Amino acid sequence: MDLSADDPVTGPVKPGDLLWTPGPGRVAGANVTAFAGWLKRTRGLEFSGYPALWEWSVNETGAFWQAVWDYNDVIAAAPPTAALGRAEMPGAEWFPGARLNYAENVMRAERPGEVALYYHAETVPVTPMYWDELGPAVRTLATRLRELGVKPGMRVASTLPNIPQAVIAMLAATSIGAIWTSVSPDFGWRGVLDRFRQLGPTVLICTGGYTYNGKAYDRSGELRQIIDGLDSLEHVIYLPFGDVPAPADGAKSWDGLLAGPAVAREEFTYHHGPFGMPLWILFSSGTTGLPKAITHSHGGILLEQLKLQRLNMNLSHGDVLFFYTTTGWMMWNFMVTSLVLGVKPLLYDGNPGYPEPDALWRMAAEAKVTLFGGSPAYADMLAKRGVVPKEKYDLSALQTVMLAGSPVSPEVYAWFYRNVKRDLWLHVGSGGTDVCTGFTGGSPTLATYAGEHQHRNLGVAAYAFNEAGQPVVDEVGEMVITRPMPSMPVKFWGDDAQMSRYKATYFDTWPGVWRQGDFFKVTPRGGTFVLGRSDATLNRFGVRIGTAEIYNVLEGIKEVDDAIVVNLDLPGGKFFMPMFVKLADGLTLDDGIVSEITTRLRREYTPRHVPDKFIQVPAIPATLTGKKLEVPVRRLLMGVPLEKAANTSAMADPSALDAFLDYARTQDDYKM
Repeated sequence: MDLSADDPVTGPVKPGDLLWTPGPGRVAGANVTAFAGWLKRTRGLEFSGYPALWEWSVNETGAFWQAVWDYNDVIAAAPPTAALGRAEMPGAEWFPGARLNYAENVMRAERPGEVALYYHAETVPVTPMYWDELGPAVRTLATRLRELGVKPGMRVASTLPNIPQAVIAMLAATSIGAIWTSVSPDFGWRGVLDRFRQLGPTVLICTGGYTYNGKAYDRSGELRQIIDGLDSLEHVIYLPFGDVPAPADGAKSWDGLLAGPAVAREEFTYHHGPFGMPLWILFSSGTTGLPKAITHSHGGILLEQLKLQRLNMNLSHGDVLFFYTTTGWMMWNFMVTSLVLGVKPLLYDGNPGYPEPDALWRMAAEAKVTLFGGSPAYADMLAKRGVVPKEKYDLSALQTVMLAGSPVSPEVYAWFYRNVKRDLWLHVGSGGTDVCTGFTGGSPTLATYAGEHQHRNLGVAAYAFNEAGQPVVDEVGEMVITRPMPSMPVKFWGDDAQMSRYKATYFDTWPGVWRQGDFFKVTPRGGTFVLGRSDATLNRFGVRIGTAEIYNVLEGIKEVDDAIVVNLDLPGGKFFMPMFVKLADGLTLDDGIVSEITTRLRREYTPRHVPDKFIQVPAIPATLTGKKLEVPVRRLLMGVPLEKAANTSAMADPSALDAFLDYARTQDDYKM
């Protein structure tokens, strides 16, 4: 390709290069512009641009979120007495007195004769589901769940893939006040039980398998182990998959439950509860213990997603939204919630590169997708395979590409402008399962600079703190949130009355200030860079994996004495996750040991848990109290000098780092 030397879209690109500027029409037509106009008319407030609006949104927390509530006409059975009753973190009190239901607000978008969502899979073409089918199915399943004895606060768990039935099940469960939780069907039995056992679900909704990369996977064996391991289960609802039989005696048929007369809108009653009523539980793994059961609320998720999707993502009624995800990632919940705005989410189940590398772009053209979402790793795959979507497909409907899940390099930014569309809003952001939203992202009214997130999202008081707990600009620090957000978890399920684990996770460093665990930099113009995890949690393709999950598997492999695993964020959205193993005396790492570790991690958890490389070392570095030095090891591999990476005086055996220093010097397996 003949590249110009001075145009970053066609030539070399470096951080901070200007790639796109919105035209006057896009700025004038943006939802955030309309919101600012509404604030002027109804509140007498006027802002010079997005940065000024953001400043107001984080400094006047209660006023901003009350405006979001009013602007979106939230349905509530009882109105709130205030927007923010108590502002201290943790435990901020949002919209006291309000009684509402998330699903009721979503189902308000129901319009007979209109497409509700689209569905596509390796074996299914792009297919619409109309509200005429989705709405009655939600109400009918909700009614059947009530008849089965499911009451508000009970947990309904799912292992369904990214298909319409999963959407129906989630909305049905939450409409009656039950608490939803889900993992994708490729999760191994141990990973599922580590999550669901904490919750004691009453109902499991499942299917017998899934298809990926052209191959059908029978999961009946894993399902039987999961069902046998959940003593709390009273009902199993089974959605058939091919000829795979139901995994349990007495399992109820999905089709049987939905058979018969549909439940009409006027016949159905939603369960209303306080703003903080638990809605769903997402799982995010830390470095120790079981995965954290992050419990979100009806009001918090509803209000945060209305703000994010309408104002920061610029989504409106009739848009078609796609993001490549599974039912086990928060992005699935984000997609489904877009129904509240009359957006049509496009569900995809399968390999994004099957049967050809550009399969998702063909799908996007057919469905007239307006916002296309994926990960930087997906973009890297497209680049390596020479995919140029604009040369094959009509992408005239496409307005926005959203990238999330890991740091994005300037070159990946430029790739989309070169190969997808020149007039494109590239929305790159960073968020977390913890809050089920984005902290950073921006606005279609702002310019896009290579490698930089446009701005912090409205209502998100995100700053970079130095070690002294002071906000810094143009320096790398810890990402912190200094003001409460409504979608912050109401609790971790199973945490003690003092919320000890919750507080230790987010508030252990600066009292009253949320520490996200990411390296963060704010530019003088308000843009941001999120530079990867600052703790030992493994971030693989946007899914956070706890090292404890991997170490639990190793305990059953007699050849392995000890191990340490880290994950490196590499340029271009790539990852490298090596595992360093200390074997029993006299053993040498061979293909047999590697195969045993790999097989067990895949079977008991997911393919994402499998390291990219295994390296034998004579010792595993640890503190005097036995804590593995995962963060120092990762810093060494990233090129940080030893004296800055680790406090060797606190180590049981400082020489244990020698092998890691030697490995870091070679860097044969990765390049930073």
